[in-house]
This record gives sequence, structure tokens and C-alpha cells, in this order.
Amino acid sequence: MAVVVYNEIISKNGGVLAVKMVFRWFGKGYDNIPLEYIRQIPGVSGVVATLMDIPAGEVWPLDRVKALKEEINAHDLELEVIESVNIHEDIKLGEKTRDKFIENYIETMKNLSQIGVKVICYNFMPVLDWARSELARPLPDGSNTMAYKHDYILSIDPQNFATQVEKQSDYELPGWEPERLKEMSLAIEKYKSITEEQYWENIKYFLDSVIPYAEKYDVKLAIHPDDPPWPIFNLPRVITSRDNIRKFLDLNNSPYNGITLCTGSLGANKDNDIPAIIREFSGEGRVHFAHIRNLKFESDKDFYESSHLSQCGSFDMFEIVKAFYDTGFTGYIRPDHGRMIWGETGRAGYGLYDRALGVTYLHGLWEAIDKMSKQNK
Repeated sequence: MAVVVYNEIISKNGGVLAVKMVFRWFGKGYDNIPLEYIRQIPGVSGVVATLMDIPAGEVWPLDRVKALKEEINAHDLELEVIESVNIHEDIKLGEKTRDKFIENYIETMKNLSQIGVKVICYNFMPVLDWARSELARPLPDGSNTMAYKHDYILSIDPQNFATQVEKQSDYELPGWEPERLKEMSLAIEKYKSITEEQYWENIKYFLDSVIPYAEKYDVKLAIHPDDPPWPIFNLPRVITSRDNIRKFLDLNNSPYNGITLCTGSLGANKDNDIPAIIREFSGEGRVHFAHIRNLKFESDKDFYESSHLSQCGSFDMFEIVKAFYDTGFTGYIRPDHGRMIWGETGRAGYGLYDRALGVTYLHGLWEAIDKMSKQNK
């Protein structure tokens, strides 16, 4: 059995709330960070894992997910959250073949439920899950990080973008899988005939098909916001703001239909009040998973990903964590993208050291807010 490590806080009514800190891990062959290193990060209860080699739309076999769980549990870590059970493009496009891929998704949920998975983080971003113009921007302190330059993204052909991405990383990046990048131009062409409202209808069709099974298998679905939260390559982007999150949740009112609150993705739009968004949707119990990170604006739509500390970026991380605390959040939290520091190399945004520092910082904020809250009673 995995050792359960979590922050216990006392709610206003005296009940105990458990918040679990987890750490993204891509699996052997896809991640250069050993599980034994993750186990040494104070306060981390488990990892958020995936099966990188299974294409979107295919079933995650039960024997594979059981083996993944056993490998993780062997290092005294839990596996209760899965990321990147990708939605097949035919589902997003509303193609006639979508029902077959939805059936596969339901079978994957069933298999994951049998190994104790409680939350699946996924997204409905068309073609490309997320976009950055640089994967290793040098910073003045000697570290490097991912960055986004909006005019640059607008200036390039999608197929050229795919080629440049492949050159920037030695790792297969989730959402930028080689088979998807090679088909970008063709896939983008298909979306020209889809209106935004049709896209919303395709989302609802998916939700209404899978949520009854999410309830049956006790697995909460948590959609990730679009990153960045505005259109690129003329593709629809819909999980971008408070109003659109409300529209999404209203498509299916089941508590199993929720969101992954990613501060970096939503926060890239300065109009999004992140603490207010947290208070609204976490207060309703619709936030099942949190990605907490900081970024530094260079203009309205240009930014780089800073360390987690408030003073290093543009977000008030104290207010972000306090919003989760005040609403009695009981889900899972993970530090999100980090810089590459201390000479580390590896998967862009997912080095060990800076994310481990992020874990410690978030724990420190939570403990301070907890003690301040108790003193004020």
C-alpha cells in the first residue's frame, strides 16, 4: 500500500479536509525523473501518470494500467489521478465515427476505476493541446523556461510550427505527439467547417455520453482550460474564461463533470480574475484538480513561465492558495510547469528541482493560511 501523505486542515464547521499534493510523471522511457526521487519530495502523496504510447481514441488496457499502478505503489506513491486520456479528434469534430471512440473512452474509464483512479484530467482543445514559442528561454539567473510570444505564433505556418517544436525537444510532449504534429495542416482544414456553437454541441454530446459512466465508476472528469486561452491558427478555443467555464459546467450538471483549475492557462489572459474564479467554482465543488503555477507577463499576450513564488511572476500566489483553502477544496493539487535550474536537462517544463521547490512553497502557503485562519477564529 502507498503511504498517504496529505495536509489536514480543519474546516469552519470542525470537519477534516484532506488536500493531496501530487507530482506529474510521464513513465519510464518518457521521463528522466525516477520515482524514488519524487518519493523524497516532502508532502507528495502520489504521481499524476499517463500512458504516453497509447494513441488518442484507443482503450487503455487493464493489464497496462495495473502494471503502472504496481510500479508506482512499489515506491510508496499513490496513483489516483490520470492526465492525458486524450479525446480523439473525431469526437471534437462530431464525425460519424465518434461513438466508437467514445465507447473506447468509457472502457478506459472503467479500467482506470478498477485500479483506484479518482480523477481524469483531459482537454477538448482542437488539434494542438497547448502552444509555446520557446521551450528553453534563457533567464538572467541562468535558468531556462518555456515562453510564449503571440506575434510569433501568429506569423508562422502551422506545419512549420510542428517542425520547430520537434527540433526544440528530445522528448515527446503531451499534446504535441509526432503523429498529431504531422497531420496539423490537414486537421486544421477540417475545423474550418465547424462553428463555435457546433463545437459546444460536440462537447455536450461527449459529456452526455460519458458522464453517466463516470458516475457509475466513481471517476470524476476534470477538463483542463485551453492554453493559451485565446484562438490560435483560427481554431476554436472555448474553456478560456469564467463565463465559458460556467457554460461548460451547465452543459451537464453532474458533480462528476468538473474542471482542472490551471492558474497558468487561465491566468495568461489578464482579464481572468483567478482567485475569483477559484472561489466560484471550487465553492460549488466543481474543481476536482488544481494545477498551480506562476508566469511573468512581458505584454498583454506575451509571457514566460517563472518560478512559483509571487515575487518572481505576475500572480498573487497567496491569494490563489487562500481561495482554494477558503472554499474547502478537497481535491488534488500539483505544481505545474517549472524552470530548468541547477544544470538540469529533461522534458520542457517538467524538471525535478524547480517543481519540487514549487511543492515546498505551496505547502508553506497552505500551512501559513491554515494557522492564520485558526488564530482568527
